[in-house]
Amino acid sequence: MASTLTVDVLIAGGGPCGLMLAIELGRRGVRCLLVDAKPGTAFNPQANATQARTMEHFRRLGFAHEIRSMGLPPDHPTDIAYLTRFAGTELARLRLPTAAAAPQAIKAMSGSWSAAELPHRVSQKYVEVCLHQHAQQQASVEMRYGWQLASFEDTGDGIKALVQSVNGEDQLNVQAAYLVGADGARSMVRRELGIAWGGATGFKRKFMGGKMLAVYLKAPEFYARNPNDRSWMYVVVNPELRAFIMSVDGVSEFAFHIQMADDAATEALTEDDARHWFAKAFGQNIDIDILSMATWMAGHALVAESFQKGRVFLGGDAAHLFTPTGGLGYNTAVEDAVNLSWKLASVLKGQAPAALLDSYQHERHALAVRNTGYARQFADSIGLFEAVPELEDKSPEGEAARTVASDYLNGHVRREFNIPGVTFGGRYDGSPVIVGDGTTAPPDAPNSYTPCATPGGRPPHAWLPDGRSLFDTFHREWTLLVLGPEPVDTSAFENAASSMDVDLRVVHQPSSEILSLYEAPMALIRPDQIVAWRGHDTKQAPAVLAQVLGGGATVRA
Repeated sequence: MASTLTVDVLIAGGGPCGLMLAIELGRRGVRCLLVDAKPGTAFNPQANATQARTMEHFRRLGFAHEIRSMGLPPDHPTDIAYLTRFAGTELARLRLPTAAAAPQAIKAMSGSWSAAELPHRVSQKYVEVCLHQHAQQQASVEMRYGWQLASFEDTGDGIKALVQSVNGEDQLNVQAAYLVGADGARSMVRRELGIAWGGATGFKRKFMGGKMLAVYLKAPEFYARNPNDRSWMYVVVNPELRAFIMSVDGVSEFAFHIQMADDAATEALTEDDARHWFAKAFGQNIDIDILSMATWMAGHALVAESFQKGRVFLGGDAAHLFTPTGGLGYNTAVEDAVNLSWKLASVLKGQAPAALLDSYQHERHALAVRNTGYARQFADSIGLFEAVPELEDKSPEGEAARTVASDYLNGHVRREFNIPGVTFGGRYDGSPVIVGDGTTAPPDAPNSYTPCATPGGRPPHAWLPDGRSLFDTFHREWTLLVLGPEPVDTSAFENAASSMDVDLRVVHQPSSEILSLYEAPMALIRPDQIVAWRGHDTKQAPAVLAQVLGGGATVRA
């Protein structure tokens, strides 16, 4: 007979969303069980770009420096290059700082790129190792790899679930207050809830729309036999094929993806086929060692119609499915966990009513629609570009074609990879737990971002005279940011927080420049580093805190 385990939250899925959720909940003392059918963290590279906002969250949790030490060697370029073949003629390039240069480079940036962290080019397989280590350190978290969710029932008062080992030999009954399905694109949790996909799929393009072959490989001679400047990512554009490759370790391991014909029998592809296509993309025969290979479909922009049903929530690929242009899927998944975790903890600890959890659907569904839309735009930008037949010709016509391609691709690479607006501009406008102040944020645009403290978005960033990021001064839970040289009586907020058992810290920053950036002497920062309220009147404190915790009437600042 199976034994029974009682926890607060059962997490199905041990990818970035599930692991981040376990870390965030574990740090708050919430009892969790995480199960994942895989024997361990990811073997294949999967996602390969950690956006700056995600790095800010890793910094908030204290391990951004660990993530930045992973993947490419510190001095390896993180450039993105477009070429006729991997060892062919370069058409376009975006040069970006190395991991070693990033901490100083970010301090010299301002405006759209004023941030605590720069992006980092690192394979998900490394990120998961780091997240797993930090989840393991949480005393209230138990993780079982090689185990899967077999069934569950929402009784209205809680969750009754059965988890079992993949080999079927062991079973465990689990009683939980909540269940989070972070169990991937084929989510059993979403299927059992009967939640359908919304959005669109099946987009056909020359690239990033249709059947794709993915090969995880070793190519020890890749750099030595490539005459072009070293890059992190190389994209092949020619009339014969479309492909890209990303360096996994900066030495010999790579993730190679190539678009296949719609009528290709991808289920019958062999390692010899993979070697053939890699040689075609490289431009010459080159020895490779295939570590794994699989096929996948590009052309998705799907969002689950609901992210919650009763006591069950969806996150990560179970809730949204991207074409990977822009690298938005994994980063959106991490922020799902960041958003949901503090809300679950607040409700479980009795600090907030269950109504707070309704804001997860309101806030994250809209963000997923936004982000899948941007990924689709980037896929259209590169996938609908026509590589003319003479592109590789050694002729005046070929030279002219390469000039046209270069102009277009130099524009595209900046449209897809210089995206501070996508990275920092996500907002929760209209959320019932955001206290609006009548102002409107600047328009949402992918390639530009104007910092603003209009409630509902990321707080404006600044570097302090002592070298710290303003974000480093925020409390791990709630922060009342008090700005400017004039004294402010914050006792109303402190007393209200104490009476509601809310962990609030007051942080004073006397800088007039930061006051000007926030345009108000006070800003309430949520645990997920979102501006919940800003204003001048401390008398509103009880009503403000009640609303941001899901239990109050709308307040105007």
